[in-house]
Amino acid sequence: MKILRIKAIVQKELIQIRRDPLSLAMAFAMPAMLLFIFGYAITLDVNRLTTIVYDRDRSSTSRELVDALVASGYFTVVRSAEDGRELDDYLDSGRARVAVSIPEHFSLDIRTKKTAPLQVIVDGSDSNTATIVLGYMTVFTNLFSERLGNVKITPLIDPRVRVWYNPELKSQHFIIPGLIAVIMVVIAALLTSLTIAREWERGTMEQLIATPVKPAELILGKLIPYFLIGFIDVAVSVLMATALFGVPLRGSLFLLALLSGIFLFGGLGLGIVISVVAKSQLVASQISMVVTFLPAFLLSGFMFAISNMPVPLQFMTRIIPARYYVTVVKGIFLKGSTIRFLTTEALFLTAFAAFVFAVANRKFKKKIV
Repeated sequence: MKILRIKAIVQKELIQIRRDPLSLAMAFAMPAMLLFIFGYAITLDVNRLTTIVYDRDRSSTSRELVDALVASGYFTVVRSAEDGRELDDYLDSGRARVAVSIPEHFSLDIRTKKTAPLQVIVDGSDSNTATIVLGYMTVFTNLFSERLGNVKITPLIDPRVRVWYNPELKSQHFIIPGLIAVIMVVIAALLTSLTIAREWERGTMEQLIATPVKPAELILGKLIPYFLIGFIDVAVSVLMATALFGVPLRGSLFLLALLSGIFLFGGLGLGIVISVVAKSQLVASQISMVVTFLPAFLLSGFMFAISNMPVPLQFMTRIIPARYYVTVVKGIFLKGSTIRFLTTEALFLTAFAAFVFAVANRKFKKKIV
């Protein structure tokens, strides 16, 4: 393997990239654009829940309850019903997701230290949101009861809960690092999935085959320019995560760069394998999207906990590189994880990078078929 030949392929690929400004713009703009859109669009925070209130008590206490409900920031009262049938109408039409019915004698029951009933109806078509709403309402009613001073709740167990790594429980702090990993999985394979196929379609592969360039030199020459582009994309994504979304970077930036580089090499190598096999830019791009995006989004632990998946799918996730890179990015960002805690992930990503490079080198034949 000669450095001079690799350098010549790198220069050729850089010229090809400059001649295709649309692809270059896509390579730089798409990660930032996707991170911006998905970073704001995907959220697990539940707030500003549309709520309809039917106050049959019409007392100062019931009005105080409604005001406290709005002041919590989790509920937005869109209608004060005059009739109980309006609750069904608003829930059925989707104009409200929560209905609160305050019965008559609500304030009287509280003043006489009786248990005051409060009916809360939640739209359960979204089970996750409904579960969170029920938790919100339980905490809210307990705090409101204590604030009134009439109903003092004395629990048998007094938990002292501390939340580590994401004390404010912001979903963006959980989503953005994983989103960086998912986006880079897709971009890395997509960048190089067209390189070899483009040579075949344009008829320039015959010229490369006639040269003394070896398959490994050709693959490395194709990889290096896109590796640099991918590394810039990672840097931009990390900068956006910290500066735009406020996600704390608690770990080593050097370790993040090192493991990202290993992952990028493997992802770009996977794109080369796809390009060698497909020999068509259209087919290669479609294969790369299917092979990278769906597993990365669904089976990497980015959005859905792997431990909650069926056992066969849990075993399947073990061969998906995105799973390990998501763990790396989240661990370094949120936990400040060191290489001691990321050894397994680092070894897998290294082995995967070596494996796909070996496959690409074996699959690429310097002959016309």
